[in-house]
Amino acid sequence: MLLRLRQLIIKELKILLGEKRAIAMLIMPVILQIAVFPFAANMEVRGSAIAIFNEDGGAESIEISQRIAKTSAFTSVINVYNHHDLKDVIDKQKALLAVHFPQDFSRSLLSQSHNNSAQLQIILDGRRSNSGQIAGAYINQIVSGYIADRSPQKSPALLVRNAYNPNLNFKWHILPCLVAIITTVGCLNVTALSVAREKEEGTLDQLLVSPLTPAYIMVGKAVPGIIVAVGQASIIALTAIVVYGVPFTGSFLLLLASMALYGMAISGVGLFISSICSTQQQAFLGTFGFMIPAMMLSGFVAPIENMPRFLQILSKGNPISYFIPTLKGLFLKQFTLMDVLPVMWPMVLIAFVTLSAGMWMFKRDVGG
Repeated sequence: MLLRLRQLIIKELKILLGEKRAIAMLIMPVILQIAVFPFAANMEVRGSAIAIFNEDGGAESIEISQRIAKTSAFTSVINVYNHHDLKDVIDKQKALLAVHFPQDFSRSLLSQSHNNSAQLQIILDGRRSNSGQIAGAYINQIVSGYIADRSPQKSPALLVRNAYNPNLNFKWHILPCLVAIITTVGCLNVTALSVAREKEEGTLDQLLVSPLTPAYIMVGKAVPGIIVAVGQASIIALTAIVVYGVPFTGSFLLLLASMALYGMAISGVGLFISSICSTQQQAFLGTFGFMIPAMMLSGFVAPIENMPRFLQILSKGNPISYFIPTLKGLFLKQFTLMDVLPVMWPMVLIAFVTLSAGMWMFKRDVGG
């Protein structure tokens, strides 16, 4: 029986790797996303335009304006001279944000009075809220730095240290996440299309009359997806380390084990989708319908803690929400086995549930 199972796995791998087009479908997304994603999916603000409306004209407001103009975040400074132009430059998205110095800004800043504190208005473009808030934080740092330079005796010494990512390199965040994203896409497509392809081509009945039981058939369909998952994830991880210089502080054996466990969990999802679909087109749409919500609930796009309570509960059944923290921990936080176990055992449970569901649906579909 094991020999026949091995032959089924080899047959599935030959189908995947037997055509140049199939190989390209597995490799090209990995290459393109590795080349583009670390640069395109970047939350840092660089080279943006800022509008400055200075009604004050004092030395203090001019000094702060000059400091803003020297930062790499703002390479273009648009000076406006009335409220109408200030509104127009934001409405037409000529600037990411605007800074308004009121007429008494310098006088209020020099007075250092608690009841007469200097007020500075920052107007953000709400249509680009994430970038605007980040840029607004830059302005706040610049103003705080200027005040600290003027009155160091009144400014508390604040030392900021960024743990695990000292220079806030965004690639250190995005590339471990990219391992999970590409692995999900590749593994789901391989497994979800497998049973649907057999149905569409009319070869499923030949498998069912073979000595292989439905359980062995499902294993034979799942193993190639797990191999693809581990292979693609390993390529991306090595590229992140060698090409982009992302530090890897954990164990490679734990990394491979987590990849295999995650591949099992995703394979179960793919086989479940494949079992309820009659064609490959339906299976492809099914994988797309799973991937988008899974990505949104993974913590990659937004923190899970910020989501409504029912979505936080739903995310506990999402394998990606455990795989991404595992990857980040192994890359950046020196995770050991004891650190990995709390996020790996839920993946084992999810893999058991998804594979069991896929097996049940397959038996129900074929009447076994």
